[in-house]
Formats: sequence, C-alpha cells, structure tokens
Amino acid sequence: MRRRPLTAALLASVLVAAIVAPAAAQAPPDWSEAEIRLVGRHGPWPPPPARDPSNRISGTPAGIALGEHLFNDVRLSGDELMSCATCHQAGRDWSDGRALGKARADLDRRTPSLWNVGYSHWFGWNGAGDSLWSQSIRPILDPREMGGSRERASRLLREDKQLACGYERAFGAKPDGDDERLLVDAAKALAAFQATLVSPRTRFDDFRDALVAGDREAASRYGLAEQRGLQLFIGAGNCNACHLGPRFTNGEFGDIGIAFFVRPGEVDSGRLGGLAALAASPFNLLGRYNDDASGSSALRTQHVRRLHSNFGEFRVPGLRQVGRSVAYMHNGGLATLEDVVRHYSEVSPDRLHSDGVPLVRSLGLSAGQSTDLVAFLRSLDADPPPHPAPPPLCP
Repeated sequence: MRRRPLTAALLASVLVAAIVAPAAAQAPPDWSEAEIRLVGRHGPWPPPPARDPSNRISGTPAGIALGEHLFNDVRLSGDELMSCATCHQAGRDWSDGRALGKARADLDRRTPSLWNVGYSHWFGWNGAGDSLWSQSIRPILDPREMGGSRERASRLLREDKQLACGYERAFGAKPDGDDERLLVDAAKALAAFQATLVSPRTRFDDFRDALVAGDREAASRYGLAEQRGLQLFIGAGNCNACHLGPRFTNGEFGDIGIAFFVRPGEVDSGRLGGLAALAASPFNLLGRYNDDASGSSALRTQHVRRLHSNFGEFRVPGLRQVGRSVAYMHNGGLATLEDVVRHYSEVSPDRLHSDGVPLVRSLGLSAGQSTDLVAFLRSLDADPPPHPAPPPLCP
C-alpha cells in the first residue's frame, strides 16, 4: 500500500499541532482565589525585626555587637577550643554540615540552623528552652558540648577589656560579682545577635508577591514545576498544616514517624523530655531572669502541659533554606530532600505514636509529583550575602 504524500496544508497543520501540544502541556497552572490567599500567608518576607520582651537588650546595637563577639569566642568553652560558631557556621547556613552534631562528644541530634531563630517561641528539637537566651545557656554548660561554667563566662566579661567595655555599653553598668546573672547576660547578648540572622529573600518570595499583586508577567518567571509543587504543598499534600506562615513552620511539635531509638535500649523522648527539662530550668520565663515586667511573655510557659502524647514529638522546622542542608529530621536520618519527600509519600501510620494526634498520612505521590514538590522546596533557598567579621567592641 502506497502512502499519500503530505500536502502543504496538511504538513502545516501537523507542525502547528507539534508546537502547540507541548506548549499547552506546559501551560502555567490556574490559581484560585483561595489558593492565592493561602500562598499569601507565607509572606511577606522579610518580617519586621524580632524583639524579645524577656531580654532587655534584644534589638539593641550594643547588645547585638557584644553577642556576636561572644558567639565567636572559644573562651566560653571549658577547654577553650569551641565557640558557638564552631557548630553554627556562617558559611554552612549557621549549622555544621553534619548529619549529627559533634562537640566535645558525639551528639544524638542534628545541629539546627540558626536562620530566623529569633522568631521562634520554643527552642531546641524538644522545646526545652522557652527563650532564645535560655536556650543559649544550655550548650555553654552542657559537658557534651562546650563544657563551660557560669564562673568562666562571668570572669570573661569582667577581665577581658573589650568584652567588659561591650558589656557596659549593652547593659549600662560594669560587670558585677553575680556569676549567674553575668552568665544570663552573656546569653541575652548571644540571643540578641542570633535574632539578627534572617534568611534572604527567595524566588518563591518574588512569585508570592507577584501572585498576590496580580502581576502575571512577574509570576510567570517562577518555574512551572515549582508552581505545581507549591499547589501540591498547600493543597492535596496539606504540608502547610504544619509548615505555615512566612517561616513555613507553626513553631510547634509533631510525631512524623521517625524512629525514637538512639541506640539499643535508649530512646529520645522528644517533647516529653523537653517539657520536663523546661519545668526544671532556673532560666525559664517563669523565673527571676525574665525582663518582661508585664508577664505576658511567660504565659505560654505557664500554661503548657506535659502529656504522654508528647513522646516522640520534635520541633517542626522552618523550611527556608531547606535545600541547603546536608541531612534532615532531628536525627539526621534522611540525607536528601528527595528522601524527605519519599518519607512523607510512604510513611506508615503504624510508625506514629499511638497516643498522638496523627499529623501525617501517606501521600502516595507519583514520581512527577515528588519532583515538583522538591522543585518548590528548593525555591525556598537563596545564597546569603557574606557575613563579615565584627568590628572591635570599643575603640
């Protein structure tokens, strides 16, 4: 049987179909008013500077300057070999580039990034801190981490001329003889500095702003896979049930089916143990070092209750800069974003704590959906500007 030759008209129609069909397949997704509202809630970025009423030097230039110097000072550690910056490195997104932390000893949890930490209200993977300054005390004193002491911290503030001058500028008085008070003040300076670590704007932020403003041309610069992944994130995936708001976190805790076992016979109880440590801490917001005379900053601590369902719950991390991590989950057990998405796609409800309220379900994502979701998550990353060394505290 002989094939008929293509006429010019038929050839033209075939070529048009070949061009139009892929273009139609790549058309940007439609965005409903409800979806636009949901996307809008993830911004704007950056938010106003964080201010902590429990820390009287929060947001002050002198407090921030003192905190940055202390952050980089190895003399806060017992062996004078480690500073806060040893594990929270500017060049590694304020983490350490490890799956699990390593200080004076090997640790059982991943070192969290400090990006946007000043906007949190619970601190640490288990929420054992209720302020950034109280959380900053813990690694200084922990023998597994810096192995320092209140005496060492207070002596440093008294005897180092630069730090003593910086302290007086920040707190309005010379360092006194109260070792514990000076340890707390050092931690409040550390917190003032850490609260300035705000992650940069991302391609998602440009898209979000354009979408909310109705600027179709600007919105079209955001990749189609990223848009599809975002629709999945706020839609069928329901990821924003926990990863909500401008920081992409509710700041609370959840059990997402990650194993509790640290080693044979030993478990990490997560939030359950964190709340016990918080209640026992002399530095919590119910204690005498809270600078908030109104008492409002302590209400969350006052009313939180420790329940057995808190077992195995860990902090919901923010997702900004998430693609720049080298490991994921509190125990560093997942190596890539693809692994994280696969976990949520395949998680078994049998792995969730029986007393907890289920926060996750198996999403059953297709390969294409998984790729789109990862593409969206990577759009929350941006290269930060270089972080210069701080100038001297006093001339």
